[in-house]
Formats: sequence, C-alpha cells, structure tokens
Amino acid sequence: MKKILLLFFFGLFIPEISAQDYFPNNESVQNKNNNYTAFINAKIYITPTQIIEKGTLLIQNGKVIATGTAVSIPKNCLTVNLEGKSIYPSFIDIYTSFGIEPLKKGSDTERNPLYDTKRTGYYWNESIRSEVNAYDSFKYDQSKSEELLKAGFGVVGSHVQDGIARGTGILVALNNDNKSKRLLSDKISNHFSFTKSVNTNQSYPTSLMGSMALLRQLYLDENWYKNGNATTTDLSLKALIDNEKLVKIFTTEDKLNSLRASKLGKEFGFDYVLKGSGNEFERIEEIKKTNLKFIIPINFPEAYDVSNPYQADRMELADLRFWNQAPTNLKVLSDNGIVFALTTDKLKKTEDFRANLLKAIKYGFDSTKALESLTTTPASLVGKGNEIGNLKVGSTANFLITSGAIFDEKTILFENWVQGNKYVVNDINAKDIRGNYDLTIDKDVFKWTISGEINKPKSELTANSKKVNSKLAISNNWISVIVNPKDSSKTNFTRLTGFVEDLKNLSGKAVLYNGKEVKWSALKTAPFKEEVDSTAFQKANVIIPITYPNIAYGNTQKLVQETLLFKNATVWTNEKDGILKDTDVLVKNGKIVTIGKNISDASAKIIDATGKHLTSGIIDEHSHIAISKGVNEAGHNSSAEVTIQDVVNSEDINIYRDLAGGVTISQLLHGSANPIGGRSAIVKWRWGLSAEEMLYKDQPKFIKFALGENVKQANWGIKDPTRFPQTRMGVEQVFTDYFQRAKEYDASWKDYNSNGKKGKTKAPRVDLELQTLVEILNQERFITCHSYVQSEILMMMNVAEKFNFRVNTFTHILEGYKVADNMKAHGVGASTFSDWWAYKFEVNDAIPYNGALLHNQGVVVAYNSDDAEMSRRLNQEAAKAVKYGNISEEEAWKFVTLNPAKLLHIDDKVGSVKVGKDADLVLWNNNPLSIYAKAEKTMIDGVVYFDIQKDEAQRLSITKERNELIGQLLQEKVKGTPLQEPNKKEKVEYNCDTLEQ
Repeated sequence: MKKILLLFFFGLFIPEISAQDYFPNNESVQNKNNNYTAFINAKIYITPTQIIEKGTLLIQNGKVIATGTAVSIPKNCLTVNLEGKSIYPSFIDIYTSFGIEPLKKGSDTERNPLYDTKRTGYYWNESIRSEVNAYDSFKYDQSKSEELLKAGFGVVGSHVQDGIARGTGILVALNNDNKSKRLLSDKISNHFSFTKSVNTNQSYPTSLMGSMALLRQLYLDENWYKNGNATTTDLSLKALIDNEKLVKIFTTEDKLNSLRASKLGKEFGFDYVLKGSGNEFERIEEIKKTNLKFIIPINFPEAYDVSNPYQADRMELADLRFWNQAPTNLKVLSDNGIVFALTTDKLKKTEDFRANLLKAIKYGFDSTKALESLTTTPASLVGKGNEIGNLKVGSTANFLITSGAIFDEKTILFENWVQGNKYVVNDINAKDIRGNYDLTIDKDVFKWTISGEINKPKSELTANSKKVNSKLAISNNWISVIVNPKDSSKTNFTRLTGFVEDLKNLSGKAVLYNGKEVKWSALKTAPFKEEVDSTAFQKANVIIPITYPNIAYGNTQKLVQETLLFKNATVWTNEKDGILKDTDVLVKNGKIVTIGKNISDASAKIIDATGKHLTSGIIDEHSHIAISKGVNEAGHNSSAEVTIQDVVNSEDINIYRDLAGGVTISQLLHGSANPIGGRSAIVKWRWGLSAEEMLYKDQPKFIKFALGENVKQANWGIKDPTRFPQTRMGVEQVFTDYFQRAKEYDASWKDYNSNGKKGKTKAPRVDLELQTLVEILNQERFITCHSYVQSEILMMMNVAEKFNFRVNTFTHILEGYKVADNMKAHGVGASTFSDWWAYKFEVNDAIPYNGALLHNQGVVVAYNSDDAEMSRRLNQEAAKAVKYGNISEEEAWKFVTLNPAKLLHIDDKVGSVKVGKDADLVLWNNNPLSIYAKAEKTMIDGVVYFDIQKDEAQRLSITKERNELIGQLLQEKVKGTPLQEPNKKEKVEYNCDTLEQ
C-alpha cells in the first residue's frame, strides 16, 4: 500500500520534473568556461542605430563585457579577426509555439455538445485556460531550434496556442549547448484570442460575438473575484489575477479583429500587444488610432497561376489585390509610426522568413526599422530591453556574424552566437574555390566549372563537350568530389579528396572506380563570374492603390458631405404633405434644410431631378448582412450578453449592393437559434468608413428574441437537439425563468446599493446576460421577436405583460393577421415578409395579405429582408403591399421607410423627407415602387455613397485593374516564381437560422 501511495505521489510531479529537465538549475554539474573571447575589426551594431566601425566585441560567460574601438583585450583571450565582416544582435521572435506539442481536438466521447463544464475549481467555460503555463509542457525542440538559428534567431517566446484565455508564455534562448541557461523567463507573457479551445466539447461560444462577450464577462469576474466577493476558489481567475502585470498578447489574425480587441482592452483600462495578420495596411488610419503595439507575420501570399482564364475568373479582386499589396504592409505600418515586432508565425517554412523580409524591404520597408522589429522592439515588448536585443555592456551575448549588411541579398550569415555559445550556419573560413578549371585525374582531362554559393558549391564536369555526372562538397576547406566518368547507368565512381591551399591550383588524391589510387589536379583558367539573377533585381510590381474598403467598388478616398440642391423632383415626403410634384429639396451639413419650389443656393451643387423621384432612404428592420463570424450565438438558450455591435463587418460587399438598392439604414439582428438571442446593431451604411463609424449614434437599445422551430431545435439534425428547450411550452418557461432571475438580480443590486456599500453585504457578481434582461424589465431595451405561430405570439405578449413590459416588434409574424387585434391592444409592431410562405412547417398558414390586414387593424407594419439578396430590392417588396391588399402607393412606401423607422424609435431623425431630418435620401429614375426603378443616388447625412454614374466608371476601372493584376501574375509565372492555384472563397450569406462555427 505504501508503494502504491509513493508511486501516486511521484506521478503527480512527473510533468514538473519533465519541464525542469529542460531547464536544470544545478549548475554544479556544468563545466564553466570563464575565458574571454574578443571579436576585433568588425562593424558592430550595438543597436540598430548605434554602430561602431572596426570595433571590438568582448564577451565572457555569455555576457557582453565591452564594445568599442579602444577595448582593452585581456591576456589569454581568444581573439577572432572579423575584418570586413559585421556583428548584429541575434533576432527575437516573441510569438511562437516552439517546444509546445500541437494540440489536437479531443476525442468526441459524447454524441452531443457540452453546455456546462465538467471541470471543478476552474472557470465555467473551458476556453478560458488562464491557468495554463507553457513552462509546464515545454520540451526543447533541437531540430526546430536549428531552423530558427539558421534564420538568425537567438531567443523565442512560446505559448500554448489554444483557447480564448491561453495562459502564460515563456522566453527561451536557443542555446543548444547549455540547457541550464536556456530559460530566460518561465512567465513572460499572458495570451488571449477570439478562438475557442480545440480541446473542449463545450458548445459556448459558437461565434465571434460570443468570444467577445465571454472575455468581457471574464474581466468583470476577475475584478469581482479580486475584490474578495467570491466564496469559492477559481484557479482560472486566480491565475489571471496573479499574471495581470505580464504583457498581454492578443492574437487577432485580422485587421478588423485588431480594432475589436483594442476596443475591448480599452473598456477595461489596459492595452494589448496585438498579434496581427499582415492586412493592417488596409485600415491603417483606424489601426494607428488604437495607439497599440503589434506583432506582425510576413507570410505573404504566393502568386496565383492565372494562365487558365476560366480559373482566373474565379478570383475575387480583393484576393488579387492582397497578393499585390501585402508586401507593403511593413512599410505602411512603419511610415505611420506604429511600433511592431516581426514573427515567423504562419510561415510554411522558417527559411522563407528572410526571403519575405527582403521582399518587404524591396517594397520600401526601411532596413533599420527591420532590424529594430527583430531586436530592440520585441525585447522591449516583453520587458527585456536591458538584457537581449542589443550588444550593450551587460547584455546577453546573442549575436550574428555576417559577411556584410544583414539585409543585403548576397550577405552570408556565418555564425549565430547565443549566450556566448557558437552555432555555425556557414563556415566563416571557407575559401572561395568557384571558377573554371582544367581538371586532370590520372590521364583523363575534364573541363570543370565550380559555381553556386561559397559554402554550397556546385560542380559541372565535361569531357569532349559531354556532361559527366559529379557531386561536390566542401567542409573545413576539404574538398570531396564523386565523379561517374564512364557510364552513368553503372556504379563506376571515382572519388576525389583534397585540402584547399592554393586557389589557383587544386590537388589531392583520387580513388578510381577500379580501386586504383592516383593524383588529381585542377588548374584555374578563369575566375568565377556570378550569374545575375534576372528576377532578383527586377523592379517591384506596380502597387494598386488602396480603396475604402479595399475591395471592388471601394472608394479611392473618404467621401465628404456636400451641399446639394435637387430641382424639380417628385418628392415622397411620408409626411402630411404627401407626394409633391416639381419640388426642390436643399441639403446642407447633412440635414434637409429646405423643401419647396424655386429654391436657390449659390453654394449648392445643382442636381436636375426633373422626371425623377426623391424619397427618404429605405430602412431594413431585419437584416443579417455585414456580420463577422457568426450571426447566432447558439451555445446557450440565452445569449443576451452578446452584441452584434461588436462584429459589424464594414467590408461586406452587400453594403454597397444595399446602397445601390436605396437602403440607408439596417437593423442587424442576432439569429434565431435560441429563445433569448443577442443585442442588435442599428447601422447607417457609410460605405468605406469603419464599423464604429457605421453605428447609428446614440441608437435605441434592441435585442432579438425568437419562438418556434428554430429555438426548439426541430430542424437542427440528429446530433444537436439536446439543449433546453425542446418544445414550444419549454420556450415559454425559458422566458419566465430568465425574467424571474433578472428581477431577483436587479433586487440584489438595489439591496447592495442601499446596504452593501456600507459594508453589510458583498457585491453581487456583474452578469452581462441578466443585466441586459433587467434593461428590458425597466423598458430601456426593446425586443424584436422572431415569430410565426399565433399561439406563441399570444404567449410572448402574455409573458411580457406578466413582467410589466411590452414587446416592441414581432418580426416575420406570418400568422399576425390571426391576432392583429391582440397585437394592436398590446402595442406591438410587425416587421414581416411581403409574400413568403410554405418554406417550413410553421409557415403553412402564411398569406401574402398579412401585411395589409395588420396595417388595416392599426398595427405599424414594415417589410424586411432577412436576406442579403432581398435587401437590395425592398422597394419592390413594398410594391407588393399594393398588389396584396390594395394599400395605397404612399402607405406602401412607408412599409420600408417611415414604419421601420418608427419600429426602431428613430423616426424623429429619419424615415421621411422633412426639414431638420437627416439627409438620408434616394433619387430614383422612376416611381420607386416600379420594377424598372433604379437608385441613381443614395446619400446618408448628405454624403453620396452610391452614384450610378460613378458605378459605371468603377466597373470599367475594375476590369482594367483585374487585367493589370493578371498581367503581373503571368509575369511571375514567366519568372518561375512558385504559384498557387486560383481559388474562390465561398461566402456564407447569413439568415436567421445560419449556424457557423
């Protein structure tokens, strides 16, 4: 029994012993070398900007002892003459997974997703892994370290790249000779991302907005826990608190995610270091405004093989552009004063790092900045600026010895010294034997050309103008050659060896194919002439200018407000004046300032609107376009804590298409995967601006609820239906339970605010989900509820009245005509489809007269899209109200303008053509309800974001640009550049029930 207990106790400590094995701290077993080494006559880069010509670097015990031009060299010092050579600090990569075994998705032992964690003592979500320390699972990777050493790196940061809170990283020196000194810090950084752990079956989060909400809740819980309010121990929160002073590195992998992470950090009063993606140049103004530091990969995309025109046509212009523009990213970042380090992350091969960096320099990136981004900057980011990344006195002796300027294409890296230990990359004493020779082996004579690199020469033998197979190697100036002079199909090999002494006359011993030993000699007849690589010195490709956004139909510059005067238009006011003929409308400073006849303004640009129709912009009350990484947070039956405002995608081409269809405002709704969904975003489609600039200012608060088949998972397939609720009556219970919890939560805070601050009780935990539901109870947030069946519509109104609030809008509401009187009495509006029916079981009773019947009952009715394609033709959807129900044209037009504005509580600013309202206007070439109507101009706040004439010009420009880029790519193929197959990225168009992991 004692043996069993002893083995069990020993087993508990195996992981730590394993990690310690790679960083032993018992230096008594190490042989200490206290000798000095002096490197003299070198060009020394103490820092990227502090340079010494013909200087001396003195090191001892892995440290820099002195640098300068008048260094006193101690006796018995090993002196290395580096005349004509250069010394640089070794590179640092603070973002790697070096020595960490890649995590694989755990075996799916359970058929269904997990909703509650099975871990005890840790945070409730398994993607929060802040207690993980890379040190505990680290194993030094000798093979990978050699790859990095050859690329010039001496120190790397490493962490477990899994989860949303990923735990701490370590800092390791790539010292292959002395493992006791490798570990520079067992906790150097704290890591975060938006990507859930691959090692969990837990469902939540299923979306980017869910990841963001989880991080918000985590930081709130951290503060609550730190203040002593918890009654149990949470090891994840404890680790987060213990490590809060470490540099926080956030993996964003996209420019828009970088902006999101920046906003999140600033909410809680700290700055992340952002690990970016290489596309920051596309949003450089917003990136600059973050005032954050970055870690940037340089995994530029390979050129595309566009020789097949059918395959080339599959390529998006944005992808062609990115190939062209990506090499400028580092220059753009640097020119804008953004501090960044470089990383090898995402490279297929470590050896590609140098080639890509040289390419960036070719495209204008300053070489001094390049050196900073690999030395002083990463050292500073992790708080080690006084120890690594420079060759100042007292710093660690990590340095490179090169043949010349480190970022010159012809420069050779000879040695990489880490902590005073030498790693040989190329023989520094190698003699250059390249050239043309007359080779004699016994009595046989050959023409011999030696080319290639000094340390990797290539052999080319000919006899009587016929090529003879040969292979040459050189090491420590010993030549080894294998020759097959007789018959390449047989094993008739002759072996040559010799030591290089006289570069004009090489000689040595040869063993012939028959075993006979003879002498060989090679007399140099001509020096080596290096072939000029025609591709190496070619000019950089012409760079396509950035647009906003940087895709097709982007703007070449930010658009501005104009003073515009529309003359002689047919104006659909949506006000008591109705439709006005031959009327002028003056727009100034983003507002409608005058409506009438014979208006004049000397500062205005005149637009002849004779025979045309001017309306307020279309408002789509229910849209799912322009959302990043998931429209549903389906991990729980309530996700009130998430918000679409976090994930607006300002670069979705559907925005431009909406503008072309006259849409100026949309409510971006969470999907219908759960009874209580996420919070909405009301946006103005300011094409080319950032997501933050698209958000409607001071917008009313909305949230998406849902009823029916989707939330009870009737159509989710065989694997997923496990989450409560599974029935329509269960849906009602979800609402009742959550609102009751919200009431109790609100009461607990009121009690604390009355008594707790006096020290009588501990503070309740801030719960973002319940906090949002309290806003509904307090009538500070409005519900848009996905609905179909009359029984559930009545149920939802009953629940609301039970808790003393009102549902704002029933969306879809295809059985609304059955309960129109009840809806009118409740005070709820309807945002419906014009003529959808029978696309699933619960809409079998839908009729196209639904909107008209609801309208006639006095319910505020809007038509919505819920569909990326339909949203660009909502004007035609409005016309269906005329066909189905004999609604007047004027009232039908309100279904997509004023009525949705009323439902969104923004009708005081938009939705009609009225003096003082926002200048969100559309000029149509025909009656807007006509199928022949086209939007000629769409403006928002007096800025024209769509112009049909500009659109025509852009189409021609896009064709010209594609041809230019395809020409550049064809040239890459001619040059023999590595190519990749063209590919078309299939974009998911969201609707209510889209689930995307």
